[in-house]
Amino acid sequence: MEIILKQDVANLGYKDEIVKVKNGYANNYLLPKGMAIIATPVNKKIHAENLRQRAHKEEALRKNAETQQAALNGKTVKLIVKVGENGQLFGGVNNIMVAEALKEQHNYDVDRKDIVVETIKTVGNYTAKVNVYKEIKAELNLEVVAE
Repeated sequence: MEIILKQDVANLGYKDEIVKVKNGYANNYLLPKGMAIIATPVNKKIHAENLRQRAHKEEALRKNAETQQAALNGKTVKLIVKVGENGQLFGGVNNIMVAEALKEQHNYDVDRKDIVVETIKTVGNYTAKVNVYKEIKAELNLEVVAE
């Protein structure tokens, strides 16, 4: 029986794939749990149209992400933090601080969850990665200075 997967299924396939499975597996497990639909000619046409529309939207999102990546790459964000006697920071620099400084200094609103910062405990220059979209990433220069 041919089915169209509605979600990823371990050891079978990924979402939106058309796969062949045994009738019992489809009728007793995949179809009742809503993991798949039967690949009738009508469902195949609907599936193809959905993929075509999704590809068009995906292309627009990708172009937008590439322009944002080009704008963010190489930007320097200056973070002013409190420092102890020996140059150690009180606490550390985290992605929330970077997101706020990026919004304040360069007027870019980036979700804090998309920013990856290594552990920063001393004053100096560092880099942070921004996950713009799926595999598209940008790099920021961080300049950590004492208050």
